Amino acid sequence: MSSISPPRSGWFGLGSMGLAMACNLQKHLTEQELPALHFANRNISKGDPLKALGGLPCQDIKELVEACDMIFISVTNDEVLTTVVESFVSTNSLRGKILVDTTTVHPNTTASLATVLASHDCSFVAAPVFGPPPTARAGQLLVAVAGPSQAIEILAPYLQGVIARAVIRVGEDPSKALLLKSTSNFISAGLMYLLSEAHVLAEKSGLPATLLESLIEANFGAYAANTSKRLTSGSYMPTAGQAPNSALELAIKDVSIGLGIAKEQGVKLEIGELSMGSMQEAKAFGDESGRKLDSHSVFGVVRKKAGLEFENEAVKERDGSREQKKA
Repeated sequence: MSSISPPRSGWFGLGSMGLAMACNLQKHLTEQELPALHFANRNISKGDPLKALGGLPCQDIKELVEACDMIFISVTNDEVLTTVVESFVSTNSLRGKILVDTTTVHPNTTASLATVLASHDCSFVAAPVFGPPPTARAGQLLVAVAGPSQAIEILAPYLQGVIARAVIRVGEDPSKALLLKSTSNFISAGLMYLLSEAHVLAEKSGLPATLLESLIEANFGAYAANTSKRLTSGSYMPTAGQAPNSALELAIKDVSIGLGIAKEQGVKLEIGELSMGSMQEAKAFGDESGRKLDSHSVFGVVRKKAGLEFENEAVKERDGSREQKKA
């Protein structure tokens, strides 16, 4: 790959996060009159929205690797990521290329894959993203990047202002970006639980949720306010058949990574363990009721522990109005 000409970009993995980021990247490439984004996915039809924007579908990983100099990856977990990278390696065509992984995995997985790829003269950049699918669609994610500095310089123009509102440069060790992401997930899980308790206390004591939410926004900032709104709006428990903004199962996976790291270091994360237990209770509730729940559904568990129903008034009103329309 020439250090002067722009890289030919590719994308593998078109889940809700991957598709959103890939679409924003393709829009940017079109605006800048750069080569279109090549993409591949296990179910290639998921890339139809990307194709409509000018993206170029590839039938398999080999075709994707041959067509691109820099390839982004967005998959669900460590096992899938490892399998995908092994498929990339099996093409024997990675020399001089850059792989950019946006997946949240254990730092040890990242370190292992970086070593494997380096042995094939391929640069590996860890670029975990912070934010749910709506934030990804808006191009407002936060991204932490770590890896070879030369590769990051090539990658940088395709991050901030394209798929991200800001970029944190972590250094040259890819695993450190995942350690940062895992720590962030622990903070987010704790904040969800804390705000859930605050709203339950407010409801039980007669303090209006809108008043508490005004305080949260004014005193604790936009991130806390947005978390609060995902509780009070009822989005923590989507309508039956509707996909959540941020799947509870992925949150359980993400927090378990942080707890695993803590155990390895001999650290007890009591808030993390409390959050994990509540998320598992929420999953059991969702499985029993046949509903896919959002990562913020710990709110329902905290409500039940306080003698309230899992569903708040926003959920009841929304689901009730839907039933009336059906009738």
